[in-house]
Amino acid sequence: MNIIEKLNSIKKQELTAQENLENYLKIIDEKNNEINAFIYINKEDALNKAKEIDEKIDNGKKVGSLAGLVFGIKANINVEDKIISAASKTLDNYIGSYDATVIKKIKEADGIIIGITNMDEFAAGSSTETSMYGTTNNPAALGRIPGGSSGGSAAAVSANMCDISIGSDTGGSIRNPASHCGVIGFKPTYGAVSRQGLLDLAMSLDQIGPMSNDITGIALALDTIISYDPSECTTLKWDSPNFTEIATNQKGNKPLEGMKIAKCKQFSDITDAEINKIIDESIGKLEELGAKIIEINFNYIDLCLPTYYLINYVEFFSATRKYDGRKYGHRIEEVCGDEVLRRIKMGSYISQKEFSGKYYKKALQSRSLIRNNINEILEDVDLIVGPTVPKLPHKIGEKLTPMEMYAYDTLTVIANLAGIPAGSIKAGEVEGIPVGLQLQAKPLDDGKIIKVMAALENN
Repeated sequence: MNIIEKLNSIKKQELTAQENLENYLKIIDEKNNEINAFIYINKEDALNKAKEIDEKIDNGKKVGSLAGLVFGIKANINVEDKIISAASKTLDNYIGSYDATVIKKIKEADGIIIGITNMDEFAAGSSTETSMYGTTNNPAALGRIPGGSSGGSAAAVSANMCDISIGSDTGGSIRNPASHCGVIGFKPTYGAVSRQGLLDLAMSLDQIGPMSNDITGIALALDTIISYDPSECTTLKWDSPNFTEIATNQKGNKPLEGMKIAKCKQFSDITDAEINKIIDESIGKLEELGAKIIEINFNYIDLCLPTYYLINYVEFFSATRKYDGRKYGHRIEEVCGDEVLRRIKMGSYISQKEFSGKYYKKALQSRSLIRNNINEILEDVDLIVGPTVPKLPHKIGEKLTPMEMYAYDTLTVIANLAGIPAGSIKAGEVEGIPVGLQLQAKPLDDGKIIKVMAALENN
């Protein structure tokens, strides 16, 4: 069953919510010691919620649009009464005092939260090796990193420990691990989903989004969490499409007839050859499904990483000033890991008056250049496709320099800098290691990505 078929089965009581949950609890019990996807299991609350849903259905009462579906939540999104540590010693005793807006919406729709997933400390990483809870293993390629920073969320889905997981994406933190773990990951248009309750890494780049093993799971999650939130200043008022309807209607011989999809030479140029081979095969499939493929040039690829990291450093430094150890936790500089400390120090340096114009303001100018160029390209095409990540995940414990680690983000930071929607879907494997195809669209064209993903999945 795909996710929507399972949902319908629960609503008909062919499968109870409790049975669905208990199936996942059993898998977690069997696998989580090795995978380390979950850092906390919400067993008692989850079982009570499942029983409540089943009782509602038994009594003929209306249930929510996610009734009985099981969710994992990244450790930087507030869930009331749970330790929300962002996988850092800094917040090892911080208990969420409220539910983030996305959590409220999932609970209101009768989704079941099974637990909190592992991540890179404060989302500052691309491998989920920097967590205070230890490294997460990649279920699809054991012994290799799952990607990051939402590595626990991707691994939980890949290991069949939940129906849907929720992560955050600042420069690829949903799409990168989705690619490495062979699942679907989706970063909505910036502002489409409320960030209220997210422990931010870089507020002008962060976006919350879903991960799942099939496109109907992504669509159901988006239909729940995309909405205007008056308590969060970046959220958009827009008439979002019915993503579930789009995801379930892409069948037939040529479902992509009339779509114009671009591939970019510069993306291929910086990507390993064996990954390019898999991506080219997927692009060929898009053509078979009716899409017209054209080649475009994006001339600012070399600007993207430095632009992204300069902005990231400054905004992260600003965000961390509240972690001073006075009200909760510990002073961040005294307990954090090397990568978090590196970003704080770089952000502090760049933020100084004498350096702000030299670095940060130029990065903002560069961001405008990148955004304008990407939006110009997307005026003439429906989507841009290419590899999600330019190289395969390294083996756990292998030592990489900071620049080698940052290189994982080269192709994913573009969407965050431009504020556009982007997703990753499994395209194939290289020697058993998953490879993701990335799809990017213009702002608020999130539905076009769902359409193409569904066509790939269903045909």
